[in-house]
Amino acid sequence: MSKLPKAALSLKQFMLRQEVLKLYREIWRATRLVPDKHSQRELRDWARHDFNLNRGQSDEVAIKMLLQSGRRSLNELQTSLQLSGTKSNAAK
Repeated sequence: MSKLPKAALSLKQFMLRQEVLKLYREIWRATRLVPDKHSQRELRDWARHDFNLNRGQSDEVAIKMLLQSGRRSLNELQTSLQLSGTKSNAAK
């Protein structure tokens, strides 16, 4: 009898999941730097909604495309914060 649950993730799935979680944390950290609390809440709601909307996605190619889109959005947010003069530790 195997100790692994029936729905154990493959190594690729596990690594993709880690990338998704990392992106989510980076977005969350970047939103902390938004000075306006209302805008901060809207950005967090948007991120949470998008991640929850695609939570059940299992196609590896689709997940990679979504990761690219999320990274692009994060970069745009970080660039906007830098241009507005907000100090950003999240920007790389």
